[in-house]
Amino acid sequence: MEPSLGDSSSSSPSPSPVDQPYPPSEPPDQPTTAHAKPEQSSGDQPAGPGAAGEALAVLTSFGRRLLVLVPVYLAGAMGLSVGFVLFGLALYLGWRRVREEKERSLRVARQLLDDEERLTAKTLYMSHRELPAWVSFPDVEKAEWLNKIVAQVWPFLGQYMEKLLAETVAPAVRGSNPHLQTFTFTRVELGEKPLRILGVKVHTGQSKKQILLDLNISYVGDLQIDVEVKKYFCKAGVKGMQLHGVLRVILEPLMGDLPIVGAVSMFFIRRPTLDINWTGMTNLLDIPGLSSLSDTMIMDSIAAFLVLPNRLLVPLVPDLQDVAQLRSPLPRGIIRIHLLAARGLSSKDKYVKGLIEGKSDPYALVRVGTQAFCSRVINEELNPQWGETYEVMVHEVPGQEIEVEVFDKDPDKDDFLGRMKLDVGKVLQAGVMDEWFPLQGGQGQVHLRLEWLSLLPDAEKLEQILQWNRGVSSRPEPPSAAILVVYLDRAQDLPLKKGNKEPNPMVQLSIQDVTQESKAVYSTNCPVWEQAFRFFLQDPQSQELDVQVKDDSRALTLGALTLPLARLLTAPELTLDQWFQLSSSGLNSRLYMKLVMRLLYLDTSEVRFPAMPGIPGAWDLDDSPQTGSSVDVPPRPCHTTPDSSFGTENVLRLHVLEAQDLIAKDRFLGGLVKGKSDPYVKLKLAGRSFHSRVVREDLNPRWNEIFEVIVTSIPGQELEVEVFDKDLDKDDFLGRCKVSLTTVLNSGFLDEWLTLEDVPSGRLHLRLERLTPRPTAAELEEVLQVNSLIQTQKSAELAAALLSVYLERAEDLPLRKGTKPPSPYATLAVGDTSHKTKTVPQTATPVWNESASFLIRKPNTESLELQVRGEGSGTLGSLSLPLSELLVADRLCLDRWFTLINGQGQVLLRAQLGILVSQHSGVEAHSHSYSHSSSSLSELELWSGLPQVTSSAPELRQRLTHSDSPPEAPAGPLGQVKLTVWYHSEERKLVGFIHSCRALRQNGRDPPDPYVSLLLLPDKNRGTKRKTSQKKRTLNPEFNERFEWELPLDEALQRKLDVSVKSSSSFMSRERDLLGKVQLDLAEIDLSQGAAQWYDLMDDKDKGSS
Repeated sequence: MEPSLGDSSSSSPSPSPVDQPYPPSEPPDQPTTAHAKPEQSSGDQPAGPGAAGEALAVLTSFGRRLLVLVPVYLAGAMGLSVGFVLFGLALYLGWRRVREEKERSLRVARQLLDDEERLTAKTLYMSHRELPAWVSFPDVEKAEWLNKIVAQVWPFLGQYMEKLLAETVAPAVRGSNPHLQTFTFTRVELGEKPLRILGVKVHTGQSKKQILLDLNISYVGDLQIDVEVKKYFCKAGVKGMQLHGVLRVILEPLMGDLPIVGAVSMFFIRRPTLDINWTGMTNLLDIPGLSSLSDTMIMDSIAAFLVLPNRLLVPLVPDLQDVAQLRSPLPRGIIRIHLLAARGLSSKDKYVKGLIEGKSDPYALVRVGTQAFCSRVINEELNPQWGETYEVMVHEVPGQEIEVEVFDKDPDKDDFLGRMKLDVGKVLQAGVMDEWFPLQGGQGQVHLRLEWLSLLPDAEKLEQILQWNRGVSSRPEPPSAAILVVYLDRAQDLPLKKGNKEPNPMVQLSIQDVTQESKAVYSTNCPVWEQAFRFFLQDPQSQELDVQVKDDSRALTLGALTLPLARLLTAPELTLDQWFQLSSSGLNSRLYMKLVMRLLYLDTSEVRFPAMPGIPGAWDLDDSPQTGSSVDVPPRPCHTTPDSSFGTENVLRLHVLEAQDLIAKDRFLGGLVKGKSDPYVKLKLAGRSFHSRVVREDLNPRWNEIFEVIVTSIPGQELEVEVFDKDLDKDDFLGRCKVSLTTVLNSGFLDEWLTLEDVPSGRLHLRLERLTPRPTAAELEEVLQVNSLIQTQKSAELAAALLSVYLERAEDLPLRKGTKPPSPYATLAVGDTSHKTKTVPQTATPVWNESASFLIRKPNTESLELQVRGEGSGTLGSLSLPLSELLVADRLCLDRWFTLINGQGQVLLRAQLGILVSQHSGVEAHSHSYSHSSSSLSELELWSGLPQVTSSAPELRQRLTHSDSPPEAPAGPLGQVKLTVWYHSEERKLVGFIHSCRALRQNGRDPPDPYVSLLLLPDKNRGTKRKTSQKKRTLNPEFNERFEWELPLDEALQRKLDVSVKSSSSFMSRERDLLGKVQLDLAEIDLSQGAAQWYDLMDDKDKGSS
């Protein structure tokens, strides 16, 4: 048991801590402290150097002094002023001063840690700031046993760090920049001085599912890390470092199974203090001015990794749930800080050498963790009125503090006027605090109003919050209505750079003028970031998230995504957790993100919402003429008046099948050896151009690709088709042909072999079909299923409908700066396709009279996004129109005034949808009952017969059969999966189409995240394995995904198709739960009929189909 502090000053016969050679609890043979080491080693010194050694030392000393004169000689030889020499001398002296201060600080800190008890007893009556935390605070415990464990582990931690830096960090540095390819760690030593824990505080009563520890750590180490870039003969390093701070450790979640704790989270609540002693080339960082800058940059790097809101997470169990939530949890709440005023500040300005006392020019710094704000300066005022508002995210309660420091602005160095600190837990308890707080270290008080804003997971009170915020006077930024947390997980199949080089992708996320960037992941097109970003939102109904995936040089864009935040308002718990398709990127390029929105609600009885005025936009659509006006005002139109050509567009489907007898353009060995060609097709029509894929070394290539383009009936249009041979330099011409568009529009279908012109040989097989939109949704399901089967694997998803939009005008748009009318324009967008109208100058009632058309692939899920913007004034209003509303409208058309989402202004537009039904795909409706088994269900089934070879071309015939059987039977205990299996003899491919699942089994508390895995038995390798995308938290997922296997029909009939429905057990886990499976013997299925059929899922033991 250690002696108490009071005993150390009493007249006890036992030796005092100062006199003891070692602590009583340690064995006598333990090494003594640092102050005894010189005496111990003095007797062991060698006798001394010889004469040769002394001569060498003298010569070395003389050479160093001679080198000092070299800069003087060079300055004179180059004709430079003596000022350069003086400047260099001053720089050197400043560097020496900074180095000596750092070395002295390191020596003092080491001495303090080596003999903490002795110095603690000696400084017992000094200020509490100089004592360890376990002396000053009774709830902080001394953990000397923990320090002994750390000291024992320290050498082995050094071995681990050496391996980590050499095997992980060094390769990453070498790969990040071509100039660092010779980067290496030449020396890694953590030294003999381990990290010490000066005190431990355990926070009890916070949560029964976690343990909170605050560790007061201090590291004054003699570590030495040297690096070298051999290519440039550059050496640098660190020799000695100090790091002091409070590290919070959270053990959560606590479980009823070993190892009891699921994960460990670590972070600094506030920035730790850092002092580094540089060596080598990094000695330059000790130059005055650069020294503080370098330490600040390093602390910024540490803060980006280990200071709130960032944290280090170490999972202790493999199947831990919600790993992303533990790594980047939602904030506990938001504090809105109103910095109102101060009074009674001290006067710091003096004039005439202090004879005349002036006032002060005060400003305030407000900090919460890493979030900092600076107010404006009030000149010559001891009672300033700021009236500014800031919003900060609170991540940890208790622990984080609100700190306000007041300074007097001066030309040289600002004078300190005082500070105040307040634990955020007090704001949480009070809800609202409106008080004058005394300033410590100075005189006066500061007036703060602090409001705790709770986070709401639903949009029920959004209008109330927005209305309240409109009545809040806030500077410099308007008050926020919500926060958005973006968990950026990963990306897939990003495009490569020039030369097929792997990119170094990073992501820029922007909301209005706020942009945040992710880290760069080097040399991969499937990067994993696992980062979180947080944004404040003023109006989530009108704002949007802009995502740009770029190479780390910022010059090359790898993909983009624009997401209206209004989508989150209708999502469950204001959360989207899914893959997002990237535009301006590869065909399969996509980004996985989890977006969580939370509304900011001030829940206190002290707040009274202002009376709700008439909401702009709640328009009276009764267009009765105005009375009592001296001027006749024309009535507002109820409907649009487009011209006669609106809505008359058709869609032309271009099917590029194959070519024959192309000429060979590749030559080898100077033309002596004749090769083949690498052909591709280029099509031009209606201002659009399309490229097919390249088929390597084939004079009879087969592309089988489908393209779609919107066309009008304007006479004289032609489809231009050119065939080229792909080369490294310039592509070779293989022929061209033209097709009159009038011919195709009049006949509706064209299937021909076209002779290529301007070349000796070659012909091209094209199939062209005109699709006329129909104003009825009765055939939509048939069209979607037909498209899923006739769509080729190399083509984009086929359109099921055509959307035509006519935007006529807008009214009552908001004014700029309250008085000036805007110069508005509008953008219409569906998915990746957008249209921008003309700009109408300076009016709140613009008239555009413009139309646009869009190809729609999934009318049930897509939406029309409209934004009205002003030149130089940002967004004036927005509208999101789900196309599902058009599907239930009369003749699939809506023609009326629409209120903009921000509640100010309206637009008059017409939106009409037309379903695209193919007349030449062999679709026939039959009344036919198809029974597969006892559990077969009566419903719409699509089957494809074997193609009939006619004189024109092979044709894929499909039938839609309707059953008159009794109502469908209930699903089995494990649920059902709906799929189509058929053989495409023209392509020599087995095709499987996964439609959906229903009534799946729920194993745990939450619904599963299902996907379907297909395996073509008896092969179990990756070559035959296929997998759908994953759907989040649903028992009835919709997939609608197509898969293909290239194999002959006789081989397909010998195979079995294993269909397994699985679920990911957690967000980051690789484990998969089997929800059910079915095994289909393809020999027992008529592959020429390929019916869409429901199958009962079975356990793994019973694999038979139902």
